[in-house]
Amino acid sequence: MSGDTRLIHGFHAVTARLRLAPEDVCEILLAASRQDARAHKLLAAAQAAGVKVSPTETARLDALAPGARHQGVIARVVAQSRQVTLDDLLDSLGDSEPALLLVLDGVTDPHNLGACLRVADAAGAQAVIAPKDRACGLNATVTKVASGAAETVPYVMVTNLARALRTMQERGLWLIGAAGEAEKELYDIDAAGPVAWVLGAEGSGLRRLTRESCDLLARIPMHGTVESLNVSVAAGLCLFESVRQRRASHAR
Repeated sequence: MSGDTRLIHGFHAVTARLRLAPEDVCEILLAASRQDARAHKLLAAAQAAGVKVSPTETARLDALAPGARHQGVIARVVAQSRQVTLDDLLDSLGDSEPALLLVLDGVTDPHNLGACLRVADAAGAQAVIAPKDRACGLNATVTKVASGAAETVPYVMVTNLARALRTMQERGLWLIGAAGEAEKELYDIDAAGPVAWVLGAEGSGLRRLTRESCDLLARIPMHGTVESLNVSVAAGLCLFESVRQRRASHAR
């Protein structure tokens, strides 16, 4: 494989790249001390993709990613990888874990987008999706605010958001829109299965067609004087409610 390369680190980032664009992964360096289930799962995925995995001393990983929480895994990937499409993303979603996606409608502020990517990474979301006509691109501000999450969470921009939402529904995802006027609260709905949370910008909210494309609307209960939350805060509450429900379901 020719061309410039760069390093990405952490299980979430490396696994996502293997899943979405295995041809972009040149080599994986895995801490020799990692013999746990997560490491074995990564090894199996790399083997299936034909990607070389090299056992590596932790000290070398620390030197390659100074100050970073690399979790014992670093991958060398193609610097200019191809853009991931919605079909790429949906095709990559396996049966091992239900889909958890974040859809942003009308979020144009780079600070908000960066914060949303960071929240999506923390919750383990597989991607963030946005329309090309009402969204912010991945610029330097987004990357800085995301604190590394721009490398770990695919940002998929679609030409027609309503059509993209229909495609997600056809592929078995439940679309839940966050809306302040919804009858049901966030904690009263089933959000444990394959789900895409759909959020609009603070103030303007979801566009009409986007709202009508959702299977269900839910509101975050507000007990103070403010009427809305920053979109990244709202995204965190919604995504982690799915995480909470899934853990509760597994515990049962």
